[in-house]
Amino acid sequence: MVATKSSIQSRKPRLKVPDYLVYELIDGKPIYYKGYRDVLSGEKTFSEIMGSSTLQSFIVTYLVVLIAKQLDESLYTLLTSEAGLHLDRRNNLAGDVLIFDSATLPITAINQNYADVPPKIVIEVDITADPTDITAESYIFLKTQKLLSFGVEKVIWITTETKKVTVATSQDEDWLIRDWNKDVEIVNGIIINIGQYLTKKGSPYA
Repeated sequence: MVATKSSIQSRKPRLKVPDYLVYELIDGKPIYYKGYRDVLSGEKTFSEIMGSSTLQSFIVTYLVVLIAKQLDESLYTLLTSEAGLHLDRRNNLAGDVLIFDSATLPITAINQNYADVPPKIVIEVDITADPTDITAESYIFLKTQKLLSFGVEKVIWITTETKKVTVATSQDEDWLIRDWNKDVEIVNGIIINIGQYLTKKGSPYA
């Protein structure tokens, strides 16, 4: 199944929003954390909207453990935990799992700042951006295009609600969408299969 690019439509929030609720910056425009309006209204605290669901965290952990076991550390550097990417002064993004060529991000470049060079692979699990300001489809397209234009070779989105894996590459304008119980190659023969893993673990979400 192939998905083609569509136009971007976003809705700006009308409320005054403090900087700490900004998740990412795209084209100079803030993308807010999912649930930020609940914080503004006093219904939730910031810490209550910051965490991932157990399912999202479980999948990210599966990815990190599997990839780390097979990745050649002499060739690649693996970063996780919403690692920051500084594309330029108008664009700061975050990623669940980032794989860099070690030549692109050597140990001497590992510091207290965002990475300012493109990863080889970016993997995202679900959407942290608030859906009241930008649709899920628009956000995925916009962020993916920014990453590919920055020099990322492959962007992989895993969505738990639809149980789909979307793969976009710099070589192909069309995006591949697969059920998450199908094999998907990350890099150099490293294969993930979300549905198969969840089934093996006895998860009702497989």
